[in-house]
Amino acid sequence: MSTILIVILILVLVGVLPLWPHSRGFGYGPGGIIGLVLLVLIVLALLGRL
Repeated sequence: MSTILIVILILVLVGVLPLWPHSRGFGYGPGGIIGLVLLVLIVLALLGRL
């Protein structure tokens, strides 16, 4: 279950990066937030709490 959640979050992270013309105005905020959530989930998974 945690592996599926991490894969989905990685896909979301790639989706929010400002690489496409429609998302250039977003800045790095959405990617940073999703990246932080991904980092916390990876740490929890490694500690065995997820």
